[in-house]
Amino acid sequence: MKGASLNLIKYLLLNAFVGVHTLLFCLIAYLLCIFDRTGRLVHQYSAVPWAKVILWVSGVKVMLWGKENVNPGEPYVYMSNHQSYFDILALLSSVSGGFKFIVKQELMRIPVFGFAMRRAGYIGIERKEHRKAMKSMDKAAEKIKSGVSVLIFPEGTRGIDGRLQEFKRGGFMLALKSGCDILPVAIKNSYRIAHKGSMKINKGIIDIYIDRPISVDSYTRRNVGQLMEEVREKILSHIE
Repeated sequence: MKGASLNLIKYLLLNAFVGVHTLLFCLIAYLLCIFDRTGRLVHQYSAVPWAKVILWVSGVKVMLWGKENVNPGEPYVYMSNHQSYFDILALLSSVSGGFKFIVKQELMRIPVFGFAMRRAGYIGIERKEHRKAMKSMDKAAEKIKSGVSVLIFPEGTRGIDGRLQEFKRGGFMLALKSGCDILPVAIKNSYRIAHKGSMKINKGIIDIYIDRPISVDSYTRRNVGQLMEEVREKILSHIE
């Protein structure tokens, strides 16, 4: 009984810390955006340290494999599976070079936090309204063409048990429109850290594998399904 009470106290304290810590770094983002028009400073000095501290306090270690597959300075469309909200922390803390998340628009509406994400240059997608979604994708394509990498979760939402869900076409149409290579990213075991629907955080290790770039030059709208399958197979090879 005493052990259960102690675990509950640790659980509450950890979640309280994450909340206060997040608010603090959102305020830092407010200050940085005065000097930052591109979102680079907000990403590097607010988002990245925010993620690293939460991982450290939570007792979560991230192991990154495949750094040699990333050519510094070249824009990519990162395609990652999605097991837990800790995926965002793990990716921010380990994938260097800077990138912009493409996330659901609901996250952009969260007070303070949403503002910080917008100032970092992240892109919200309105999934229920096709026209707004297409405008957001056009905006993302222009960013990629200007030399900025983006990261998208092609499953669209988090899974429950670590198994890979079906992919949605939107991110792949973005890759075709931008003409940039896709970097498949596989995240393993993050669902064990934080289960969907639960606030409990477990200690552990998250493995991230970056596979070799996939060129979109030989793909069009007609055979985009083959591109989706190729990326899916690359990710599956690391998580199964």
